[in-house]
Amino acid sequence: MSLEIRPITAADEAVWLPLWQGYQQFYKTEISAQTSAITWQRFLDPDEPMHAAIAWLDNKPVGIVHWIYHRSCWTVGDYCYLQDLFVEQPLRGAGVGRKLIEHVYAQAQAAGASRVHWLTQETNTDAMQLYDRIADRSGFLQYRKLF
Repeated sequence: MSLEIRPITAADEAVWLPLWQGYQQFYKTEISAQTSAITWQRFLDPDEPMHAAIAWLDNKPVGIVHWIYHRSCWTVGDYCYLQDLFVEQPLRGAGVGRKLIEHVYAQAQAAGASRVHWLTQETNTDAMQLYDRIADRSGFLQYRKLF
């Protein structure tokens, strides 16, 4: 089997969308079609700090990753926020998620970012086994106010 991670192209929307919807189902949420369409356009806009890649296994799309660059008051280099990571259920634990994260690591280093960071739900213990091997826990808790 051949795994390849590639940045999205305009032609990939029809394969990205079902993976994006699978991610939403995993987290038991529903993002509006309008928001998803705007997100897709942002990925394609070179002036946007948002990026996406698809994992292809034997030319079949099996996972996605989204990341966003943002400024920090603590460093000169941007931070890279890995916002969304999804791998289809049958392939979880097979190394696809790790390859997607490593892809973001490489992109962030090439862009001069000083760190990659992300969040996960406390209940996502399977993914946390991977995260604990390839990154450090920050010790911070997230607080938020939704509008």
